[in-house]
Amino acid sequence: MGWLQRLLETYDACAGRGQFADDPLPPVSHTPQQAHVEIVVDGEGTFRRARIVQKEETLIPATEHSANRVGTRPPPHPLCDKIQYVASDYPDHGGTKPSFHAEYLELLSAWCASPFSHPKAEAVLAYVRRGRVVADLIAEKLLFVDGNDKLLTTWQGEGLKPDIFRLLPPASFDQGNAFVRWHVEMPGDRESAVWRDPLLQRSWVQFNASQMARKGLCMATGDAGAVLAASHPKRLRHPGDGAKLISANDASGFTFRGRFTDDSGDQACGIGYEASQKAHLALRWLIGRQAFRNGDQVVVSWSVGGEAIPDPLADTFALFELAPSPAETAYRGDAGQLYALALKQKIAGYRANLRPSANVVVMALDAATLGRMAISFYREFGGAEFLDRVEDWHASFSWQQNFGKNRKFTGAPSPRDIAEAAYGPRVDERLRKACVERLLPCIVDRQLLPRDLVNATFRRVTRRLGLDTWEWEKTLGIACALFRGYQHQLDQGNYAMALEPDRNTRDYLFGRLLAIAEHIEQRALYAAGEKRDTHAAKLMQRFADHPCATWRQIELALSPSRSRLRGRSPGYLHQLEQELDHIVGHFRDGDFTLDSKLTGEFLLGYHCQRAKLNEPKPQTTTAETIEPSEAEEVS
Repeated sequence: MGWLQRLLETYDACAGRGQFADDPLPPVSHTPQQAHVEIVVDGEGTFRRARIVQKEETLIPATEHSANRVGTRPPPHPLCDKIQYVASDYPDHGGTKPSFHAEYLELLSAWCASPFSHPKAEAVLAYVRRGRVVADLIAEKLLFVDGNDKLLTTWQGEGLKPDIFRLLPPASFDQGNAFVRWHVEMPGDRESAVWRDPLLQRSWVQFNASQMARKGLCMATGDAGAVLAASHPKRLRHPGDGAKLISANDASGFTFRGRFTDDSGDQACGIGYEASQKAHLALRWLIGRQAFRNGDQVVVSWSVGGEAIPDPLADTFALFELAPSPAETAYRGDAGQLYALALKQKIAGYRANLRPSANVVVMALDAATLGRMAISFYREFGGAEFLDRVEDWHASFSWQQNFGKNRKFTGAPSPRDIAEAAYGPRVDERLRKACVERLLPCIVDRQLLPRDLVNATFRRVTRRLGLDTWEWEKTLGIACALFRGYQHQLDQGNYAMALEPDRNTRDYLFGRLLAIAEHIEQRALYAAGEKRDTHAAKLMQRFADHPCATWRQIELALSPSRSRLRGRSPGYLHQLEQELDHIVGHFRDGDFTLDSKLTGEFLLGYHCQRAKLNEPKPQTTTAETIEPSEAEEVS
């Protein structure tokens, strides 16, 4: 029950704190609901006005059973509920759904008759007893009837469809499904919304606790006399989520047979009602605030004390806002020192506010069925240890990333982007989830990156002609980051994020050759005003499989481009040809003629050489006639 205890501690540490005033933790015995209609009454229960609400989430009082209601006779909420519950005149207007007004009235009356009553609850009770809820909403033109004063189930009128017909689900449309929330306007009271009144919330919590008598040992807190929860909350990931983390409702099957003396489930898992409520409310609050979502899969990380921590599954751009300024987007050749310094400064900011001994939790949730949810990953860390691991991931797996015009940065990609780079943007949802689950231990546990992901991104980026330009650029940066980080984990090489002219490994040098060949042909095509793929781009996959044989083909295809550049920029062509000769001369004996497949290191050499070639040249007034030394004196 470690996760339950940590969530309970989180609730107690964060509830009522001023830093969360804009998004406070909700009180126990409350649940979120989507409201459709808002009715305003005065302190005497007299109707004033009403309006349509555009599906706003409202935190309403709820019993243990109503928060999880299902079945043919679902129990009522005590205050805010659907029209079929709050309106006694719903059947009189031809409502097709069963009316549960008697049960609703009984619960609300019991609350108002108790010592924990509240004036606003009494005002709502006085209004619903008058039996005019549907009639008043029809008069306000929020609900609609036909000529026989029966509620419509379809809209056949002219003009725009009314709001109520757009908000309710069309598959099983009935105006009795509209959810009602209340405003009670009382003299001297600044807060008329019942769902935001802390005194009314406290009143309901006290009354609800007084109605619960089932006690036993709470396995989360160790309290032997705790009021036990009969069921546990759902709607954890989103308002329509029906999956539960804790469920024990198999009284007729074989779950408890031969193991326990009764079939209540308490002996298997006895959790106090207050502990369960606080833990699930804290989890729902954390998911809404800071979770990484991947379809139905949710990964949430938090500090138990409420301190801010970095999201381990975010890329560097989103996490640390290390996006370069426009002047820094060009190649700088600093081998990543500026990025490393900025990363350390950002992590230091978190360290200043997070105690080294603070508890940090990383938890992943997923549901295989509609009713059961599982914790697929769970880790606890000290604050310093967690920050060290996040920093290590973003330092080891960093590279220049190009995710689009407004999203260029140096850093590590997110697991979602890695999955798309390996398997394509239309990757199957289950495969994406599996990829995220495999990467999570690599980030927070420093486990070795799966080799198949490194190979998959490498193979995909070499199939260049099958990708759009923006997609290929993004995949190239991610593939370089994965190979660099993987080699760092294996302690088989420390690659700089800049061109290394003295590195003479075979794959790195072949990558540099391909970048220069591509650059020569691109310059010639630009000079001629042509737009087509270069031979280097067309043959990139074959080059990765058979570099020596393919290089002969690429070099022969460069003859027209060399001839064109020789007439326009002979000096620049000479520099490029010298660079080609220099690279070929760096190959060790037998490496150049070896025709075995290249590894991801080839992409590092290609990317760095290409960035160096595209580096902006110094601005001079007469660049064609002034020597470099003279140009420096002029500037």
